[in-house]
Amino acid sequence: MKTLLVTGYRAHELGIFDNKHPGIPYIKKALASRMLPLLEEGLEWIITPGQYGVDLWACETALELKAEYPGLKLGIIAAHAAPEERWKEEKQEEFRRIAAAADYYGAVSNRPYKGSWQFRARDELLMRKSDGLLLVYDEEAAEGSPKYLKEKAAKLEEETGYPLLTISMDEIQSMADEDNQSQYD
Repeated sequence: MKTLLVTGYRAHELGIFDNKHPGIPYIKKALASRMLPLLEEGLEWIITPGQYGVDLWACETALELKAEYPGLKLGIIAAHAAPEERWKEEKQEEFRRIAAAADYYGAVSNRPYKGSWQFRARDELLMRKSDGLLLVYDEEAAEGSPKYLKEKAAKLEEETGYPLLTISMDEIQSMADEDNQSQYD
């Protein structure tokens, strides 16, 4: 696998409303734990849609992993121009900082948001450009925005063997529990 698409829930779908939330480091730790074996096997690119939430935490994780894996490249492919323009200023700055550090940044449509077709076009492009999907998604939790991409990836996995890797909320909670337990040992 040379190119991995990484996405999942938006921050608000997880009840996360600022970048100081204590769950974010565990989400990033779970992402890194799945990315590392793929990097050892020759992963070259991590691409995301760049939405505020798992996408940007995956970007930050990839940028951190570049210290150990300098050949790793990060790409952000948004659905439309200026996806961050309606976000709060702090989130806009975070997005722009991450986008500037990426090896590639582009948008499927150079126009501002016009309709959901831009998201469908983005998702189709991301899946065509990737060799597999790492998705933070939980069958037991509320469906949320990753549901549609998961359905597409599951169909593609069945038809072509496209790898669909998932990280559940239980896995993330397990990492947090282990960390908390080790503080008491």
